[in-house]
Formats: sequence, structure tokens, C-alpha cells
Amino acid sequence: MKNNNYTGSTLISLFLHALLIGLLLWGADFTMHKSETGGNTIQAVVVDPAMINQQAKQIREQREAAKRAEQERKKRLEQQTEALEKQRKAEAERVRQLKADKLKAEKEAREAEEQRKLVAEQQKQAAEEKRKAEEAAKVAKAQAAKAEAERKAKQEAAEKAEQVRQQKLAEQRKAEEASRKAEQERQKQIAAKKKAEEEAAKAEAKRKEAEAKRLEAERKAAEAKKKAKAEAKRKAAEAKKLEQQKEAALNDVFAGLEAESEQRGGARGQHIADEVARYGAIYKQMIQQNLLVDQSFKGQECNLTMRLSADGLVLDVTQNGGDGALCRAAKSAVVKVSQFPMPDDPDVVKKLRDIKLAVTPQ
Repeated sequence: MKNNNYTGSTLISLFLHALLIGLLLWGADFTMHKSETGGNTIQAVVVDPAMINQQAKQIREQREAAKRAEQERKKRLEQQTEALEKQRKAEAERVRQLKADKLKAEKEAREAEEQRKLVAEQQKQAAEEKRKAEEAAKVAKAQAAKAEAERKAKQEAAEKAEQVRQQKLAEQRKAEEASRKAEQERQKQIAAKKKAEEEAAKAEAKRKEAEAKRLEAERKAAEAKKKAKAEAKRKAAEAKKLEQQKEAALNDVFAGLEAESEQRGGARGQHIADEVARYGAIYKQMIQQNLLVDQSFKGQECNLTMRLSADGLVLDVTQNGGDGALCRAAKSAVVKVSQFPMPDDPDVVKKLRDIKLAVTPQ
């Protein structure tokens, strides 16, 4: 707006100067014509050339100034046009970036939704597996309770039979003394068994915790379900097997005591053999509880020879035969146990200090 006013003023100034020069020239011409019509009287109009040159110079300068102003106006117009073009491109780039950001946000939202659905599905599967594992644990607990009730009933019956036997053999002081010692030994064995079971339970809890962390890291819920079922089945089988072993051991003890009056020497040997077998079963259970089971161990067997100190410390363990990988895992489990329970009977301890075991994964 300011440039247009400046250009207009310049044009007006040029026009006025041209008009002034024209009037001067016209005035001179009119005077000359008037003098000619009036006779011989001559009146001269003096025109100052310096003034004309000055005015002409001013007119040229004004034209130059107008030309420069026009060039400046065009230059500013080009700069404004260039600035507007840059602004238009910047705006187009901003719009394109906004669209790209929108598409990216929509993609991230879709991916987040898919991830949420995946996590929800995994949580659902984990909850279902937990429910099934809890149900399996309840069943195993009920079976264990039933087995314990049966064991107590058999134990009560055995105690009653022991009372009758004691009454019948009251005259046999030596037999009564042997029975008393056997009962003391049984109580000690129960205490040792309880301690071993507690230690085994702690070791099993640690193993389960490590297994749970590994399963969580690898997110293999299906494997967790399979192992939980296998573990429940193994525990149930071990509980049943242990109960059978305890029942067989008690039956053997009572049978040996009843026949002690007739075959004292043979009963003592049988008692030692039964105790070695019973402690061997406990040792196998402790090894299996610390055994890191692999799918490749299924159907395999490992034969070990353990050399123990008098108090049950592991001095050496060697492989006598069987699957190599299973034997390595079994030897590692023996090292983890490190000390096995020992009875008070020195004859049984002597047998247990060099014992052979067959380890089969459950």
C-alpha cells in the first residue's frame, strides 16, 4: 500500500513538471505571436536554460527514483511470493507429517490392542491351568489323606497284635527286650523319615520355584500344565509306593518278631535286610525329589553305587550302568542331598554305607 502511494506521488510530480514546462513554452510562443500581430513592437520572454536543465534533471531523477521504487516493489513482491511458497510447502509438509503421525498412532493402537488381547488370552489360559493344577492337588491330597487313614488303621491293628503278642510272650524276657528295642528303633526311624521328608519337601519347593520362574520366562503354559499333571501323578505314585513299602516293612518286622523265638538268627538277618530295603527306598525318594527330570529320561534307568559315612554323608557315588544322561542327573541329585539319614543299628548302617540303587524317573 505504501509503495503504491509512493509511485502515485511520483507520477503526479512528473505530470505537474511536464505541465509547467508546457505552459512556459506555450507562453513564449503566445507572446511571440502576439508581438507579430501588434506591429513591429517586439517583446522577448527570457527563458532561463539553467532552470530548464534543473527541471529536466529533476524529472530524470524522479523517473529514476520511480524506476528504482518499481524494482524494489517487484523484488519485495517476489520475496513475498517466495515466502508464501515456502510457507505453503511447510504447511503441506506439516499436513503430511500429521497424516503420517495419525497413521502411526492408529497402527500402534492396533498393535497395542492385539497385544492386550494376547495377554488376556495368556492370562485366561494360565488361570485355567492353575485351576486344573489345584484340582489335581486336591485329588492328590484326598488320596494322601485316605492312604494316611488306612495306614493309621493298619498301624492300630498292628499295635493291637503287638499287645497280644507281648502278652503271649511275657515269659520270654529276651524277646520282650528285642521287641522294645525294635519299637525304639522304629520311632527313631519315623523321626529320621520325618526329617528326611521335611528336607525333601524344602528341596522340592525350591525346585518348583526355579521351575516356575523358568516357565514364566519362557511363557510355556502348555508345558507347565503337562509337568503339573506329571508331578501330581508322580507324587501320588510315590505316596502309594512309599505306603506299600512302609506296610511291607512293618509286616516284615512283625513277622520277624513273631518268628524270633524259633528262628532268632534268621529273623535278625531278615530285619537287617528289611531295614536296608526301607532306607534304600527313602534314599531313592530323596534322589528323585532332587532329580531334574527331562523328557528324554522316560523309560530309562540308572544303576548307582553310593558310599556313605557312618552319619550318612556322601563320600562317593559311581555309575554301574544305565543311561548316561540320566546317571549324570542322578549323581547331581545325590550331591544336592549330600547327607542321607542313618539308623542306630550298626549292622544296618554297615550295609547302608555301601548301597546299590536303581534310579528310574517317575
